[in-house]
Amino acid sequence: MADLSSLADLQATIPAGPVHERKVDSFGRAYATGKRKNAIARVWLKPGSGKITVNGRELPVYFARPVLRMIINQPFQTAQVEGQFDVVCTVTGGGLSGQAGAVRHGISRALTFFDPALRPALKAGGFLTRDPRVVERKKYGKHKARRSTQFSKR
Repeated sequence: MADLSSLADLQATIPAGPVHERKVDSFGRAYATGKRKNAIARVWLKPGSGKITVNGRELPVYFARPVLRMIINQPFQTAQVEGQFDVVCTVTGGGLSGQAGAVRHGISRALTFFDPALRPALKAGGFLTRDPRVVERKKYGKHKARRSTQFSKR
């Protein structure tokens, strides 16, 4: 019976879920990679005034559409840390919509690396999940991924 109580004590000391640690480099930056469709974004996050730079250009210059800028700012609003971090990111591949989604994914992951306490809010918002939807490949014998040849009766 003593073995069972010591086993219960041992299980009580082990944390229930995974422990998330702070991951910051020597410059005080958190790095993360975000992906969406065919776009890949490399994101560096550091404390600052809220300046976001994408491929060497300011956010409003690179993402001219307000909807794309709103998508990128969603993780900051959810975590309630707007204007507290500077973001430098390089993004390649895909179109502007996919790139905005990749940057959002990268910012969300970098925020959790910088401050693990923000993880529950970002996880509940669905920002840490990579959107798995990608373009379907073309199959042989088809015009496109699913489009068949036109039926001819004669």
